Amino acid sequence: MFTTYTSFGEGVKTGYHHGSLAAALIEAGLELTRAGGPDALTIRAATRLAGVSPNAAYRHFADRDALLAAVSLAIQDRMVAQMGSARPAAAPTGRELLRAVGLGYIRFALAEPGWFTVAFFAAPSETARAAPFLALQQALDAMVTGGELSRDRRTDAEWPCWSAVHGFAGLALQGPLRGADPATLERLAERAVDDIIAGATRSAGSPSDPSSPRPSSSPGR
Repeated sequence: MFTTYTSFGEGVKTGYHHGSLAAALIEAGLELTRAGGPDALTIRAATRLAGVSPNAAYRHFADRDALLAAVSLAIQDRMVAQMGSARPAAAPTGRELLRAVGLGYIRFALAEPGWFTVAFFAAPSETARAAPFLALQQALDAMVTGGELSRDRRTDAEWPCWSAVHGFAGLALQGPLRGADPATLERLAERAVDDIIAGATRSAGSPSDPSSPRPSSSPGR
């Protein structure tokens, strides 16, 4: 089920020690954006939570956007931890890893909409370095290593996979699935992830492969 992700702690501690102001400001940003999304993050609000003056923040972050980018990276790390909790504990297959990545992405988005918005809409980031994207690539590569996915099908497979789970999250948060109950969302999320895995692993040339040649109609019919 979709439960609130709480592994990073109960809140932000006031003050900082031994040069940890940057970390304290990121923690403050996490608390602010968790409830209020990106609009809740300002230098003044973050420094107030950290127990320092606004000017102190500029020793570590050039501006509010720089702090928001750092908070976004921290959120992405937490999403990857959610992905890890969704996978089997002992020697998961590549397919199981990919399923955990997909379901972890959706579950995190629905449990933490404020953080999700910051991580993937509000703060610019380099996709190739985003922790969830790297986890997706690693799962797909593991499928190739395990013989579950051909090298041809592996090429660019991260994009339809990511599009599917990202699109589902959007439908559930802001679209027609917004009012669905948690059990229904879980069932549909599993269906979406399982279907995209089935599509990714389908053999080229199979009848359901869109690139397969279609049989021609008989003359006179």
